[in-house]
Amino acid sequence: MTLILGWGDPLCLFHEAPSTSVRTTWHSMLAGLHTSTVQGAYTGPAEAVEVEFTPLGAYMCLGLPLHHLANSHLHPDEVLRTGWSARLTEQLAALPDWEGRWAVIDNAVARRLVDAPSPSPVVAEAWSRLRASHGRLSAKDLTAVTGRGSRRLQALFREQIGLPPQSVSRILRFQRALTLPSDACRSLADRAALCGYYDQAHMNRDFRDLAGLTPAQLCVLAERAASRTPVKGRLANVFDQSLKLPPSGP
Repeated sequence: MTLILGWGDPLCLFHEAPSTSVRTTWHSMLAGLHTSTVQGAYTGPAEAVEVEFTPLGAYMCLGLPLHHLANSHLHPDEVLRTGWSARLTEQLAALPDWEGRWAVIDNAVARRLVDAPSPSPVVAEAWSRLRASHGRLSAKDLTAVTGRGSRRLQALFREQIGLPPQSVSRILRFQRALTLPSDACRSLADRAALCGYYDQAHMNRDFRDLAGLTPAQLCVLAERAASRTPVKGRLANVFDQSLKLPPSGP
């Protein structure tokens, strides 16, 4: 789950394909877990701090049921109170180095965690197991290891992660397939099998749904990102890519 605080040109987001989607722009943005394609780009010079939360970290920091954020983007002030993002962004933009900016973000998040709600131990256990297995645990396995019924798990996941266990498993399998080193598998079919997909067709469908690109296209991007030398204050990201933006409306 992502928090972006930026200055300069805004971030442009597109759902599904850029040529057909509605374009929205954000200087500050809070995004929940998604099960559909979202693409973004900057049209000009911009700087931003991006904070990546685990779902349980977001639940603690934001203090609201996370199904309100699932498959959506919000202005942070809708959750964190009016003026919160503007004041923090002003502090970030005024600092001359990224180390100082990281310290400001750390302090802001730490203050949010002082009276944070604690995640359910059941959800924490299920989330830990799902991550360790890269999404390969079935719903039956989760009920067995947590001692809770399927309906109870669904409700807890909706509140504290934002999506049901099946959707979370799908995202984790996709992430595993995307980041598995190229020398770990001989073919895309081999990659699908190693990552818990029934067959390559099922993996291809998830890549199209979640990223809007084929496995081959995304694996090339992942390899390029891994070989890129990060500059100070910025980490190479597999999703860094240029998008040709459609012209704005009148």
